[in-house]
Amino acid sequence: MGVIVAPETRDLDGLAVQLAAWLSRRIPGSDDVRVENLAYPHGAGRSHETILFDARWSIDGRPQTQSCVVRIKPMRHTVFPDDLFEQQYRVMQVMHEQGRVRVARPLWFEHDASLLGAPFFVMERVRGRVAVSVPPYAKEGWVAEATPAQRARMWENGVRQLAAVQSTPLDSVQFLRGPKGAEEGLAQEWDKYVRFVAWVSRDRPWPVLEKGLERLRANWPSNQPPGLVWGDARLGNMMFDDNFEVVAVMDWEQPSLGGALHDLAWWLVLSETMHGAASGRPLEGMGTREETIALWRELTGISAADVEWYEDFTHLKMSCTGVRLAQLGKMPFPDEAWLTKRLKVGGAA
Repeated sequence: MGVIVAPETRDLDGLAVQLAAWLSRRIPGSDDVRVENLAYPHGAGRSHETILFDARWSIDGRPQTQSCVVRIKPMRHTVFPDDLFEQQYRVMQVMHEQGRVRVARPLWFEHDASLLGAPFFVMERVRGRVAVSVPPYAKEGWVAEATPAQRARMWENGVRQLAAVQSTPLDSVQFLRGPKGAEEGLAQEWDKYVRFVAWVSRDRPWPVLEKGLERLRANWPSNQPPGLVWGDARLGNMMFDDNFEVVAVMDWEQPSLGGALHDLAWWLVLSETMHGAASGRPLEGMGTREETIALWRELTGISAADVEWYEDFTHLKMSCTGVRLAQLGKMPFPDEAWLTKRLKVGGAA
């Protein structure tokens, strides 16, 4: 059994009553609405309060059931400087309607913060298994116990869904445009993390992060293909069935129009960290970095030139998130000497 890593938790019995009353208003003609089996997922869901539940009701005497997930907007324990809560729901709507990327079916969005203390949305619960971070999936659990052939199937299916994100027509997600001067492309992602560095540096300077930005800016990539950014592209944000097929791609909380290579780079870095040599236990069957890039290029038709720069940018992004989680008391502050090495800035930070 994993551990609950939600940013905060609440009384689930009380939540069941609140959700039942809310659903009775949301579902036309419904009677005797009940909400049962509430639970927090284990080992995942660090940035948003996410709760599983079953809803039961009747319409004209006919019983109805729906397994659901409610995702509640973080109000106090915010990991990211940008509020994209409604945008993540809208991205999932687009993904579900287009059918290229497998996502849970979005059901309802609630703007009224008075109901649960924050806006929230409900989506259909998809049944499957998740490669959790706590405990690390490379060390124990169903991924570690799978055969090399099963892991190879999981890796390939994961990369195929990663690539499918880039088949999303950008005109269908124009609601993701950024601020003036950074509406889309690399400029949008760059602006986001320049502001992120400033945000986490308000109470304590982090010159190593500033140096990381300077190094990246001095080595600006020439290859900047357009594309949708999922934002947290990793195996642990996919759900798999018993045949190691992807049944859901999850956690769209930081999407943008920033370009195709950000997700590929994020996937590569997290693969190395979680199940590559950096994990201490490389998993046989998982594709190598080179194999992942080759399959992604074949599927998307997009050049992966300069992906190394995007991997370095990923390290900067993850460092910002690590500092912020430490500020929230969720993990120790990163060692600045370690950050200096990670961000390749050299010298004393």
